[in-house]
Amino acid sequence: MSPKLPVHNSQTITEFLNLHHSQIAEDGSDDSYKFAFDDEAFLARRETMGIRFELELLKPEALLKEHGIDHTITVFGSTRFVSHQHALDLEKNAKTPEEVAAAKKAILHSKYYESARQFGALVAHYNETQKLNSNKLHICTGGGPGIMEAANRGAFEVGDKTIGFNISLPREQHPNPYISPGLSFRFHYFALRKMHFMLRARAIVAYPGGFGSFDELFEVLTLIQTKKVVPIPVILVEKDYWSEMVNFNHMVEFGVIDQEDMRILHFVETAEEAWQVIQGWYQLG
Repeated sequence: MSPKLPVHNSQTITEFLNLHHSQIAEDGSDDSYKFAFDDEAFLARRETMGIRFELELLKPEALLKEHGIDHTITVFGSTRFVSHQHALDLEKNAKTPEEVAAAKKAILHSKYYESARQFGALVAHYNETQKLNSNKLHICTGGGPGIMEAANRGAFEVGDKTIGFNISLPREQHPNPYISPGLSFRFHYFALRKMHFMLRARAIVAYPGGFGSFDELFEVLTLIQTKKVVPIPVILVEKDYWSEMVNFNHMVEFGVIDQEDMRILHFVETAEEAWQVIQGWYQLG
């Protein structure tokens, strides 16, 4: 029996865009004669993946520079949390036992949404006191719903610039409405999106979340531990959640990380405490 190994293990941009082979074959002169940079079908070919990597790195870099954004605070967390008001509306409109249970859970978890919203506002209020862009910190998120929306919203409501790095997904994730015009970006490659999360990050604030939040968090911790980036504060909101999900102290006892690695982490309970960690780290007024 012949091995049935896949040709590749990633979803190509050709597949994502549902392009048929005939659409990228370019058999006729009308297609082959196009400028390469003006030929969408050519740019979607597997052979041009490296060029697409470069473009996903370059586009946000250029636009963020034009907006005068040098420093960000990257906020992670679950997409599933909603505002307290939204949760109350769910409870009000719940009809089945399942809907009632879901609404009660939404109300319980809405405290994280409101905390992230408050954190975004705290950062934005700090920026109001700064005249130079080089002294400002801007909220940066994955651009979607839940905690991302909340952090963007808090900064937006104060009138500050706020950034969203969205990603193409099987069920398309749309940018939340609280991202500033010209600062909403869309990525196909998680790796390039993660690079932009870190390039300007002066702190990471992680609220309770799922696989995506853990993926992003441990990427950051690994980069700091291996000295690929300068140390920045990594702030975990809700100690009980994070300590139950990951027994960091047991990792030290087991010998797979050092006690020194624990200095990377800061456990807090509130938005104010998270902001105080950042203020202390950078000696902000």
